Amino acid sequence: MKQETSGDGGAMVADQRTTLSSLLNSDLVVYSNEEDDVPNSHKTSTTASTPTSGEASPYLMSSPWSQPSPYAKSPWIFPSPIINQLKLSNNGLIGSMVREEGHVYSLAAAGDLLYTGSDSKNIRVWKNFKEYTGFKSNSGLVKAIVIYGDKIFTGHQDGKIRIWKVSSKDPSLHKRIGTLPTFKEFIKKSVNPKNYVEARRHRNVLFIKHYDAVSCLSLNDEQGLLYSGSWDKTLKVWRLSDYKCLESINAHSDAINSVATGFDSLVFTGSADGTVKMWRRELDGNRTRHCLVQILLEQENAVTALAVNQESSLIYCGSSDGLVNFWEREKHLSHGGILRGHKMAVLCLATAGNLVFSGSADKSICVWKREVSGAHVCLSVLSGHGGPVKCIAVEEDRESDKGDQRWIVYSGSLDKTVKVWRVSENAPEWREYNYNYNQFQSPRPSISSPCATNKGR
Repeated sequence: MKQETSGDGGAMVADQRTTLSSLLNSDLVVYSNEEDDVPNSHKTSTTASTPTSGEASPYLMSSPWSQPSPYAKSPWIFPSPIINQLKLSNNGLIGSMVREEGHVYSLAAAGDLLYTGSDSKNIRVWKNFKEYTGFKSNSGLVKAIVIYGDKIFTGHQDGKIRIWKVSSKDPSLHKRIGTLPTFKEFIKKSVNPKNYVEARRHRNVLFIKHYDAVSCLSLNDEQGLLYSGSWDKTLKVWRLSDYKCLESINAHSDAINSVATGFDSLVFTGSADGTVKMWRRELDGNRTRHCLVQILLEQENAVTALAVNQESSLIYCGSSDGLVNFWEREKHLSHGGILRGHKMAVLCLATAGNLVFSGSADKSICVWKREVSGAHVCLSVLSGHGGPVKCIAVEEDRESDKGDQRWIVYSGSLDKTVKVWRVSENAPEWREYNYNYNQFQSPRPSISSPCATNKGR
């Protein structure tokens, strides 16, 4: 990954970002010779250096992201209660799914189904804690999954977005129905030299095609748009009705790690260049285009995760320094504060109701609750993964009691497992669970106090 830095300080930041990319599995994989909707004459094959099961995982290497964050002074990483054994309604683990075939990089939940993507190129579908079905891509680590009706979109390390459709006759069958960009559009655009842009290594590529890993996907259901962010620094906008690429935006000066659609037709992007940018779709003559509205954050540390709470109109940002920043729409998207809870980089975020879930390289998940006053408190620290928590998906618990809003939280990790947690918004303040005595202990103020919202660094 090309680093645009200068001076000794810039070199240090560049080294840190390079190491973070290693944690995220940043090996460059250019278009493979997969049997996809691209003619062979336009394909280039590059061998990827993907870690095998016998090699050390990236998160075990010495790196800045394996060091404690200076903003979290209390290592409150404790085992979480196993709820289905204890028959308690508190937050904790209710199940675990393991399949030794690769690190889990992406999740998407729809009803009682869970889709998981890994570096094995397989997309697994789980139901009731058991493997239900699955389908396989011929190449490309699965870095992102989104669900749109009976279609599943997957973003891959090889720069491709693949489209799968669930069979109407047999829901366990999934068929690949295309790739973005489509073959038709690829051929149509390739005729005009003006549609090519210069990529790295003096190589020209079509502007409608990602030439590096597709790191993130986000849907705008109301407008029928799919957004894709890539390590090629571009944000692309796809129309779901005909899969046409409407725009390709040179959004950042470094890799895009996260994209999130928000309220008021806004789109947020987070990058390794340390910025969070806000975009709005606006009418420009006879067409629409996305314009940069505001830069919410500029910092040296890479932005690694974004999440939008549509109901509360909040945007959350996770960074490689272990912090979670947030902004509030009610206050004209002014900075609301910082959640300090992790010892290492925040790798994923998700929201549900009044809760925010942050997964980290420190192997834990912090559960934050936004109070009526607007302040955030830490309800729980969910631990049990043996590796960095790379992705989170949340679904409403259909067995929730009246007045007790509960959520089912899925977490995927580089330890090759997916864990399932039940989390209640009405859970008591954070408690440490001690396996040895099978009982809850009173919270320690020195542990829970750092979970409160801080207004500044």
